Parts: sequence; structure tokens; C-alpha cells
Amino acid sequence: MTSVLLPLCERNPEPMALFSVSQTAFLLAFLSLRTYQSEGLSEPLPWAPESLKVSVNTTCQCLHLQWTVHNLAHHQEFRMVFQIEISRIKTSNVIWVENYTTTVKWNQVLHWSWESKLPLECAKHFIRMRSAVDAAKTPGPRVWSSWSSWEEADVQNSLGQDPLFIFPKDKLVEEGSNVTICYVSKSHQNNISCYLEGVRMQGEQLDPNVSVFNLNHVAFIRETGTNIYCKPGQGDGIKGTVLFVSKVLQEPKDFSCETQDFMTLNCTWDPGSDTGLLKQLSQSYTLFESFSGKKTLCKHKSWCLWQVAPESQDMYNFTLMAENYLRKRSVHLLFNLTHRVHPMAPFSVLFKNVSATSATMTWKVHSIGKYYTLLCQVELYGEGKVTQHNISVKVDGARLFSGLEPDTEYLAQVRCANGDHFWKWSEWTHQNFTTAEAAPSEAPDVWRNVKTVQGRCVVTLFWKPLSKPQAHGKILFYNIVIEYLDRTSVSEVLSIPAPASGTELPLNQCSSQIRITASNSVGTSPASVLVVSREPGNEEVEEERVKGTEDGFPLSWNPQPRHVTGYLVEWCEQPRDPPCDLQWKNLGPNVTSTVVSSDAFRPGVRYNFRIYGISTERVPYLLARKTGYSQELAPSDNPQVVMTNLTSHSFTLSWKNYSTESQTSFIQGYHVYLKSKAGRCHSGSEKAVLSDDVVCCKYKIDNPEQKTFVVENLQPESFYEFLVTPYTSVGEGPHDAFAKVTTPDEYSPTLIRILLPTVFCILLIMITCYLKSQWMKEKCYPDIPDPYKSSVLSLIKSKENPHLTIMNIKDCVPDSIEVLNKQEGTRKSLTETESTKPTYLYLLPTEKRYSSPGPCICFENFTYNQAASDSASCGHVPVPPKAPPSQLGLLTSPENLLKALEKNYMNSLGEIPAGETSLNYVSQLASPMSGDMSNLPTNPPEPALCSEYKMQMAIPLGLASPPSSGSSSLSSITLLDEGEHYH
Repeated sequence: MTSVLLPLCERNPEPMALFSVSQTAFLLAFLSLRTYQSEGLSEPLPWAPESLKVSVNTTCQCLHLQWTVHNLAHHQEFRMVFQIEISRIKTSNVIWVENYTTTVKWNQVLHWSWESKLPLECAKHFIRMRSAVDAAKTPGPRVWSSWSSWEEADVQNSLGQDPLFIFPKDKLVEEGSNVTICYVSKSHQNNISCYLEGVRMQGEQLDPNVSVFNLNHVAFIRETGTNIYCKPGQGDGIKGTVLFVSKVLQEPKDFSCETQDFMTLNCTWDPGSDTGLLKQLSQSYTLFESFSGKKTLCKHKSWCLWQVAPESQDMYNFTLMAENYLRKRSVHLLFNLTHRVHPMAPFSVLFKNVSATSATMTWKVHSIGKYYTLLCQVELYGEGKVTQHNISVKVDGARLFSGLEPDTEYLAQVRCANGDHFWKWSEWTHQNFTTAEAAPSEAPDVWRNVKTVQGRCVVTLFWKPLSKPQAHGKILFYNIVIEYLDRTSVSEVLSIPAPASGTELPLNQCSSQIRITASNSVGTSPASVLVVSREPGNEEVEEERVKGTEDGFPLSWNPQPRHVTGYLVEWCEQPRDPPCDLQWKNLGPNVTSTVVSSDAFRPGVRYNFRIYGISTERVPYLLARKTGYSQELAPSDNPQVVMTNLTSHSFTLSWKNYSTESQTSFIQGYHVYLKSKAGRCHSGSEKAVLSDDVVCCKYKIDNPEQKTFVVENLQPESFYEFLVTPYTSVGEGPHDAFAKVTTPDEYSPTLIRILLPTVFCILLIMITCYLKSQWMKEKCYPDIPDPYKSSVLSLIKSKENPHLTIMNIKDCVPDSIEVLNKQEGTRKSLTETESTKPTYLYLLPTEKRYSSPGPCICFENFTYNQAASDSASCGHVPVPPKAPPSQLGLLTSPENLLKALEKNYMNSLGEIPAGETSLNYVSQLASPMSGDMSNLPTNPPEPALCSEYKMQMAIPLGLASPPSSGSSSLSSITLLDEGEHYH
């Protein structure tokens, strides 16, 4: 709570002559007061406060009091003390007591204000006061007047008819302050809840309709304020207010004023945090100078301009005041104007006489008076170095830079300050320039690779680009001069445009000297010389392994007994996709070890090193070969394994395509993992537990070049899983998915060896038969000739029927009949007691009828059906079963025989048991001479040759009749023994 005195002061218009009269009256009144006190009278003082009035200001939550003191004589003044009491809700509840001391004049209206922490709308307030003369300088107790009557201040009567109110409305406070919130309810509800940013608040009840909430050290949440609301337990009558929390106004920091031209002062400061909110203005700043009495309201929060007085005021005393709605802050500054000079930045920076190694810099400055000298600082940046120089100037400045690098860009900058009273440097003014080019100062760093292609030397040259300090300009091309040592008068000149870093040279002969130079627009560099010799050097040097470290690869070699001009170390990544990026390093003749380091070295990559000695003739020769990894990594993949030779007890694994040279570490060997259901491990293996707790057998191969392995001691018809992984010093390959295999049974290979050739032969026969089907058909079962289409008909010339198209039986007389007998079952043939030699039946034509010689047509057909006969029938030709062929005579004439055959053929078929007789149909062009010719007559009649087609005949056994008497030479019949077949 604060109290504010608002006096109404009036100046006394009376002349000073009345001062003595007033003083006399004051003394008399004072003496009478003392007399009154000494007498102990109980009557009240005559100067008690009267006409007390109370007004309420809800905006600032203040009570304003005004009153007067009567019974004062004209021009009478007293210093009086007024004791003020304030009660809340009821007069007995006094919450504030304050003594207000002021000087009281005649007919003066006094004012006093009091700010309430509790919003005035939340409760009634009662005010009263009494007075006493301020007797601090006189001994004795203070005598008070009587109390005034209680004055009531009640704002609730003017709130309106709403059922719920919250106070204060949109109050502005500083961060960290204590705030009291209250609600007033007119509905007599006791279940009203209030919330601060959604969090329920716990309050204190003043009366049945009013509750108070105390918020301590409120914090800044947002510029739009902090939300507070209350709601009844029933209904939607939510009421709220916004509490605006402002950041605390800070005192300005780093307050300073300076001038650049002695005409304007620029004052700056750090305002700190902005206290502005959405509905409230931020702080304002006012600049006040005490010597001149001038004041200006600053337009900006962090700087302000002040016009320098024309009367050349040197000393200034400034007060900077910061003010917002809640409080004020101020700082002070006293200084001499000539000591606060901050010059403007130099201008017109130029460079003259720029060469390859020097340049002159000039600049101008703004004058601050003919009596002032400026101190200028010049800095030069180039090639990672900085040089600094200080120069005193009046108007213009200049600086010569020497010892510069050719074709190099530099940055020069300058700033100035007051040389008499240093205050601050001006801003930098900078400018770039580039020196001119010069001829390259260093020879290119060159190396080579020699190989023989088709008996011809091919040299691949490599060179490193010259660095900027060495090139002294842009390299345009490289010159290559080849001089053959065997022919000193012959040379070749090549020019390779930049930025090439190598070329390939096919040489006419290996013994040659190569000179390489680099050229820019100004000149040519010194030459690098390489000698290529016929001797390839010691290429059979054994390769050694080297282990890389964080610093690189440590390499060492033995010193050479013969004189060398230096050593060279070359290295290259293991060529996966050749050619590789070849690098090299030149070393002195006394160096026998080095550490090769490079940012290009990567873990898991293999690098090969070669160390050469350079002889006095500039011929390199190989000293050592080394290989290694900057950091070995576990293999990232496993070999691609091929399984062969699978048997019931073993199989073979091979991974011949797995390269050990291109792995991420040195392969030391291989592990072969074998899983089976039995889980037994034989000799040569050991049990191993994998990461998934699976137990298997592990075989170890110590030779990295062994890329085959035979897994033995397996069980037939068993399921196995295997995996081959390389192992190194840093671990083994990943445990990928295992390959699966099942062993066959023991007899499967034998069956396969038998069945495969058999199936092959059958397929071959089937293919052959398919391809030769037409030939086999013609040979094994030819087509039945069609009588209507037979070419034999053309040989028959019948006078009676010139249009004959089919033969009858009578058109052809058979020459011979071959009878084949087949024995079935237990039946015996007619000739079983006879000789086993075949018998023949000869049918010979008569000389009379067949007198003309000619060929006889003979064909044989096994596919004719017995039942298929011509319209004519055959008669029986009886043949005695035991008659020897020599006794056979002519049975009958051919005509009679044909008739007999035609007549009796069909009847005789039914008398012969089925299956006993086989019939062959024979027709001839010549007489057959088959059979046992020794049993024939010594001088048998020779049959006449037929010139006509003979009828096909079928003579079953038993149809032959015994020979008749008489002799004839027309034909003869020979019977075959039973069971024999002759064609």
C-alpha cells in the first residue's frame, strides 16, 4: 500500500511587511495551545478535520480522500498530522492505519490517496481520520482531535444484475508481483471454481458471496496476457479476466555518446528486455542535458541523436530516463566532446604499380579539423598470413607492400581513429587485389610406370599439379622431351595441355631419358628428369605385410650399399577396377623409414606399397614390396560355395572364385560349419555354438589358398546344413543362411549307373526306329499289293480278253507248291516216320503248252488270309506220305490238277485241324532249286520257264492224292516233312 500526497499549493500575495504580524499570531496560537494542554482540558481541538469526502477510482483501485480544517485564522499555517483508518466489510475490521503529515493553511483543501491490494469491488470500505499538531520539536505527548464519522465506499451497489463478477479487470502488473483476485456472486452459490491458465486456484472466502485468491510472484506467460476465469457448478455463466504481466523495466546499459563530425552526437545504449504488451506501449526514453537544460524525446529504443551546440560546448552531462506505465529508470553520463571522436571510415582505396611481388595502396579520410591528426591502421591478408602497419595521416594515406607472392590474391583493409585522444576505430574499408604472374619456380613431381606390350616399351607418366606458390600462375601445358640413349641425336617433343596429370608414351626403345616441364603465360619451370632402362629391376622382391595405424603406414627398408640420390615410395589401392589412383612420395638419400599418411586411406581397403631406390644415373630399382590395411575389418561376405561329388557318406565343397586379395582384411583361413540332427562331430572338427545358440560342428582350414573341402563321415539319407566363412585377425564372415543338402542312400549310385545306360539305349533304339519307320515297314511288313494295280498284268497277253484286269486261277499254272507243316500238341503228322529232309512238289508245265521259254514271275505273300480264295476251288492232290520223291510221278495234267484243286479246296479246309498246316504262296519266274537236292532224281525233268503269271496256290497237307499209274512229264510234286518250313 502506498500513500500519495496531492497538495494544493497557493502562493501568498501579501507583502513581506505582514510577515512579522503572521509570526506574532502563530506564536500566540502556539502559546494558547500549550496552555490548553497544560491545563488538561478534555475538550476537542478546534482544528479537527471536517468535510471528509471519499471517491473511488476502480482503474487504479484507489480511494481518494479530501477534507478541510476550519477555525484557522487568516494567513495561519500549521504543520499537522492526520491519522487515517481504513476498515473493510465492517468498521471494526481495521486493515490500514497511516499518519499523514502536511502543512495546513487557511481555507486549504487537503487530498490523500490510498491504493488497495484487494479490488474495491470485492468488499465495502470505511474511512475515518483525526488530526493533531505536529509537535515533534516540542516535548510532551501528542494531543489528537476527535475522530471524524465513518465514510463508506461501496462499489458493489453499482455492479449490475449479472450473477457473477471477477475483479480486477485487465490489470497490468510487473513480473514477480503479488496480485489478489476475487469474484462476487449474486446467486448465493458456494460451488464456484476459478482457474488460472486451466489450473484450479484455492482461495479464501470473505463472505458468502465473495472469495479471494492471492497470486504470488506472477510470471510472464505471453504478450496477450494470462487468462483467469470462474465458472459455477451449474449453468454456463463463465466469467473471466486477463492479467497483463509485463517484464520489469531495466536500467539502460552501456550508455555512450560520440561524434564523427563535431556537429551531431550519437548516443546509444542497451535497452534490455522490451516491456511492451499487446495492449500496452513499451518503455519510452528521454535524453536530458543539464548544462544546457535541453531535453529531447528519443524516437528509438536504443539510440538517439543530439545536435551539438553552435557555441562550441565541450562538456556535456546527459541523463537518460527510461519510463513505462509502472516505473522509471535513469542513468547519467559526463564527458568531453573532443575525447569522444569516432571518425568515419576511409574511402577511395586504390592499388597502384601492382607487380608479381609488390603493390602500393592509397586511401582518403574525412577531415575532422585542421588541428586533428588521424591514426590509420592497415592490414594485409594473404597466403594465410596477416601483416599490420600504423600510419599517421591528415587527409590522404599510402602504403607500399613488398615481398608478395606472384599470382596471389590479397585483401587489404584500413581504419582510422583520433590520434590525439583515442576513442574508437572507424569501420574497416577493404579492397582485394591480385599480383601478376611469374614463371613456375619448381619442377613437376614426376613418376612413371613401365610395361612391355608386344615387345615394345610403354611408359605411363604421372605428375602432380604444381601448388599455387610453385606455379606462380595458371599452368597452360606440360612439355615432354624424349631422348633415346642409344641414339642421342634423336628426340621426340610432346605438349600435353593442362590440367592433364599423366600420359602414356609408347617408346621405340626402352633405354631413354624423359624430361618434363610445366609452362604458364610467363615462362617454363625447371625440368624433371626420368631415365627408363632396359633392365626392369629386381621385380622378384618378396611381398611383406604392414599394419596401418592412426598416423598412417610405417614403412622401413635397408640402406643401400651403393650410392643413391634418394628413395621413392609409391602406393596404390588394391586394384578392384584398374587402373588405381597411383600416389608417390620422394625421400632423401639418408632416409630409411617413413610414415605414409593420407586422408584418402579408408578402413577395410588394401593398399600396396613399393619402395624404389634412385641411382646416380636416375634409374629407379625396386627395393621392397609391402601391403596392408589402415584398419582391418571383418569380412562382409562369404564365398559362393559349389557342392559336388555328393555320395551317401561325403560331399565336396569348393569356392575357387573367392578372391582373397580384394577382401577387407587378410584372410587367414576358413571355417566350415556343419549342422545335423544327430549333432555328432567326428575327428577333425569341434563343436561350436552360434549366435542363435545352435550347436554345430566346425572344421578349420588354416591355408587361405585352399578353396576345396571334403566333408566326410556322413550318414546315408540324412539332412545336413553347411556354411563356409572366412576368418581373419579381426573376426570371421557373417553367419548367413546355411545351405541344405540331403545325402542319398547307398544303392542309388549303382542303380543310376545301370539305369542310365539302359534308358539311353532304349531311347536311341526308339529314335532310330522312328527315323527308319518307313524302311522297317517295307522290310518287315510291306503293303498288300492291289491286284487291280499290279504291274504283272501287263505281262499277260490274252487274246480272248484283251481288257483283262485281274488274273484267274486258270490264267497261270504254278510251277511248284511248297507245303509247310506245323506240329501242335501231341498230334503226329503224316510224315513223322519219314526222313526229316524236305520234300518238294513240282508242278511242271507240259512242253506242248509251255513251249516257249521265258522268265517265270514268283512272289511270296505271308499276309493273305486262308479264307480269302478266288471264285474257283482247288482239288485234292493226293500224295503218298511215304513215297520218296524219286518215285513221284506225274499225277495228272495241269488242267486236271487245277480243276481238282478248285473243286476240293474249300471242302478240304474243314477237314484239316487248325494250326497244323502253314501255307506259302509261291509264284516263280524260274524254277526253284531249294531243298535237299541230293534226294532228287538224278535226272529230273527240267521245268520249262514260264512266260506268264502263275496263280498263287495253297495246298494244305493231306490234300495230295496218291500217284496214279502212268507216267507224265508235266509236273512233279514233292511233299515236305511235317514241322519243317522251306521257302
